[in-house]
Amino acid sequence: MGDVEVRLQGIAASDATDEKPETAEETSGLSAPPDDETVQAALEAILFAMGDAVPIDSIARALAISRDQAVQAADALADRCRQAGSGLVLNWYEDAVQLSTRPELYEYLIRIASEPKKPRLTPTLMETLSIIAFRQPVTRMEVENIRGVNSDFAINRLVSFDLVREVGRKEVPGRPLLFGTTEQFLRSFGIRSLEDLPEADSSRMEEFREEAEEEVTSRLNI
Repeated sequence: MGDVEVRLQGIAASDATDEKPETAEETSGLSAPPDDETVQAALEAILFAMGDAVPIDSIARALAISRDQAVQAADALADRCRQAGSGLVLNWYEDAVQLSTRPELYEYLIRIASEPKKPRLTPTLMETLSIIAFRQPVTRMEVENIRGVNSDFAINRLVSFDLVREVGRKEVPGRPLLFGTTEQFLRSFGIRSLEDLPEADSSRMEEFREEAEEEVTSRLNI
């Protein structure tokens, strides 16, 4: 049981029996309230983890301090960010506070956010792509029956990389979508047609994976 719960139970018992509050000696086993430095550190951790604005009353409850103490801690944290030249600022939104990036640093965030990300053909994607390449046209269910797991994410990623596409529907009840490879698939793996696909040995497929990643990356960077 936490210290706060102990305090609350002690207060409730006192109210119910009209007994005098516990003396200092009786409550000496409880931990002391956090000091100012700890409160500021805890506040910073909360705001960093939450991301969004957090009501000051919620912060006070979480830290087991008064609302005024929470406000003072927020103001002190804001001052510390300014004095230390931090990349963060503490902003007030009515009765809530939030840690945000300093506006003058936004351009650096934009640069990193807009930097092209290299696509990675994981073993899961390569396994799914191999099944589609060697067995096309193939349905999502047929891929999953071979792999033994749900393949929605893998197929969708391969479609987003333009390595796999919808090629029609299978003439069976429900008419599920059929998937096959694309021209980009041939370019990425350096082959002229599906007849040139190699035997699916692990060492050769690893070489193909690296070649495909480089090709897809160069295409996305254009």
